[in-house]
Amino acid sequence: MNPSFENATARRPAAALQGYLAALGTVAIWAGFILISRLGGKSALTGWDIAALRLGVGSLVLLPFSFSLPRSVWTDLKLWILALSGGAVFLVTIYAGLKLSPAAHGGILVPGMQPFLVTLLAWVVLGTRPPRQRIIALLPIFAGVVCVAMPTMTGLQPDLSTLTGDALLLSASAIWALYSVLAKRWAYDPWVLTRFLALASCLVYMPIYLVFCPKGIFDVPFSMLALQGLYQGIGPTVLAMLFFLRAVAILGAERTGALISLVPILAGLGAVPLLDEPLSIWLVAGLLFVSIGAILAARPIRA
Repeated sequence: MNPSFENATARRPAAALQGYLAALGTVAIWAGFILISRLGGKSALTGWDIAALRLGVGSLVLLPFSFSLPRSVWTDLKLWILALSGGAVFLVTIYAGLKLSPAAHGGILVPGMQPFLVTLLAWVVLGTRPPRQRIIALLPIFAGVVCVAMPTMTGLQPDLSTLTGDALLLSASAIWALYSVLAKRWAYDPWVLTRFLALASCLVYMPIYLVFCPKGIFDVPFSMLALQGLYQGIGPTVLAMLFFLRAVAILGAERTGALISLVPILAGLGAVPLLDEPLSIWLVAGLLFVSIGAILAARPIRA
């Protein structure tokens, strides 16, 4: 037998394990992003504060790797659109939403809704009509969102604050879906886009934040500032991106997407012991429906 073939065969399980570990690392960081953001939202920190901490720390971490960015990126209008939509605007909106709504709602309405919203926006923006199999797979996601809204619609938990938070979370999800569709259409290098997004958003956002935005950073302990800054600036901004790209390279986009659908479940379940949030039967049903829909939507389309 060819030794090179034997070596390649022996490496496959190890490579697959690396892929699955990278995907699970992405899931853990993104679920942690929902939980840590909600924890910050329950403190005196404003959404403006958390966005500033993330962009500030993320920019400092990525700055040493950004000197090689070509000068042309700073005059590229499309890159600026991506940076501001996927950076400052998305972050302020989702942090404001998690100030008002439970973490489980964030898991369902942001990562859980992505397959639904991306499919819809790809149809509208790119003209990519989804096949019937994909549309059927998205129905459980819609059912999951209805389950989350059911207590409010039936008057069991009338809470205008939570409704406002949910509307902000759904808006953040739509903003991120639009960012994803445009990024796919314009096909920038992911590493270039990651660095530019953090730096450009920081350059635009920080002056606005320092001069105009309400602040609560002086009303929380330093440990909370360190937790938010380090986790937000390093975890979702840098590590999750690297893990995600590694998982896609080894496992493929479909299998990676199926594993990412675990984020709503982990965020919803983690919020019970960590944030003392209730887990109603409607919320459990919503988590299950959205996760099933996300798994089905991530499956390869049959020819």
